[in-house]
Amino acid sequence: MALLEISGLGISFGGLNAVSDFNLVIDQGHLYGLIGPNGAGKTTIFNMLTGVYKPIYGKIILDGEEITGKNPEFINKAGIARTFQNIRLFDNMTVLDNVKAGLHNRIRYGMLTGVLRIPPYSVREKEMNEEALSILKIFDLEEKKDLKASQLPYGQQRKLEIARALATNPKLLLLDEPAAGMNPNETEELMKTVRNVRDKFGIAILLIEHDMKFVMGICEKITVLDYGKIIAEGDPASVRHNPKVITAYLGGNE
Repeated sequence: MALLEISGLGISFGGLNAVSDFNLVIDQGHLYGLIGPNGAGKTTIFNMLTGVYKPIYGKIILDGEEITGKNPEFINKAGIARTFQNIRLFDNMTVLDNVKAGLHNRIRYGMLTGVLRIPPYSVREKEMNEEALSILKIFDLEEKKDLKASQLPYGQQRKLEIARALATNPKLLLLDEPAAGMNPNETEELMKTVRNVRDKFGIAILLIEHDMKFVMGICEKITVLDYGKIIAEGDPASVRHNPKVITAYLGGNE
């Protein structure tokens, strides 16, 4: 069984079709790319997958369970986590506490225990600190744990957002332009980190990205959108040389 099955997904805004008849199958532990020109509908698809938008038609099946139109909290607990085009961190919280915020979606003590801080609270908080630190270590951020998120350089803020999403224990991680604003060295380091996350945790990753070197260098399969419709899909080599992709997205330069 595939991890994620999207069939016939579509949504309209003001009578205009933003996404039409979108289909995608994602297998466990694979790296997929979703590319296309600005306004092609990529982030709209992410928003439907995470419950921000409710599709007008179509189905989303995650690990055998239909999640179409469910709310974001339900979908996150079902196993989908995401990052955003514009970094969304808790700027005034520490790096460690940002990751712990992700861990709280699987908290195992009740409100009264938390308010009174009786023994189960202390035990779980210690466990969460250890889990958060182990995640930060993957991203080489453990030594920054006591800094505020706003004090990190841009590239490290990007990595922290991914770390926080990973803390929710997802089956599928959605990365929305993770390399945006990064210099070549940061981008190369991020590629290694994303591969490491996939290999270490065995999760599937679907990413949106405009950096073609990043996409072609990391993704095993790529789907290309234009005006909300799929115009091509396949491995990086076939997508790179597809005439429709060259015309619509790569501008004839690839």
